[in-house]
Amino acid sequence: MPSNSRRFHRSGLHAAALSLVAAASIGAAQAQYPERNVTLIVPYGAGGGTDITARLLAKDIEPLLGKPVTVENRAGGGGWVGWGALAKAAPDGYTIGYLNVPSLYAGYLDKQYKRTESLESFTPLMNHVIDYNIWSVRADSPFRTVKDVIDAAKKEPNKITVTGFGVGGDDHIATLAIEAETGARFVTVHHRSTAEGKTQVLGGHVQVLAANISEVAEEVRAGTIRILGVMSAERSPFLPNSPTFREQGYNQVWSVTRGIAAPAKLAKDAETKLVAALEKTLQSADHQDKAKKLSLEPKIIKGADYAKFLKDNEVATKKLMGW
Repeated sequence: MPSNSRRFHRSGLHAAALSLVAAASIGAAQAQYPERNVTLIVPYGAGGGTDITARLLAKDIEPLLGKPVTVENRAGGGGWVGWGALAKAAPDGYTIGYLNVPSLYAGYLDKQYKRTESLESFTPLMNHVIDYNIWSVRADSPFRTVKDVIDAAKKEPNKITVTGFGVGGDDHIATLAIEAETGARFVTVHHRSTAEGKTQVLGGHVQVLAANISEVAEEVRAGTIRILGVMSAERSPFLPNSPTFREQGYNQVWSVTRGIAAPAKLAKDAETKLVAALEKTLQSADHQDKAKKLSLEPKIIKGADYAKFLKDNEVATKKLMGW
């Protein structure tokens, strides 16, 4: 073989060897995910149901990931300050966040916002909990039943105030559905978080707190808030003494589901490890016991099933809101 050919041959072998070493190094780096802290975005303020859910998850999933999981509250825009940040984050598994359905959909289905993000901006990983809607009032409120509130709103339309957390959110949609069923008309007062809503109701500035079970269970036990009705098909095990809307003659069943997602086009290695860690965490008896103590009801839906669940809810919300 000519000397030039031998040199080219040796150079080719050397280049191939370097390529193999580089590929092996990349594979080793990917296999080490996570190599640093993971951020878990909560699109609402501290103290609400999503924040409580996220802090429980962060603590329990840390041992499985082997790295700290830091909860980051990014409130505002009906949740879209947080969701926008999640959608724009690098798809490397180091930024994940909660998707709240149906609240998520308003930010892009409602064309007035001209938002470029959508459901396709995320990689759905796993649903965590389902949390039914409630109506409640301050303990000394004259309203004793759902009918009391509806009758008052019929007598004086657009005077009774109800909290909400963004147009198209679960609380707002439930109120719209009640208006459609009864003919009553309410004023929805939107806040950045349930904690703000509770402060307004307890301070006497808003009459009815529209929220979720986990967000009021502690105040109900303390006697500062009184439940008027729960929007579940059957009585909640967390509020067994509180009647459902159906028991009171109103066919209203509404809830929020809170699940975990990452930015679109998430690295497959990170997705596999995150889903495995989430599933193991959510299935553990210890995590489920902790969730129940916080009045949270775990409901695991993962992978393609979770993606379909989100899409089906998007279609239903779009139809209800007329978007």
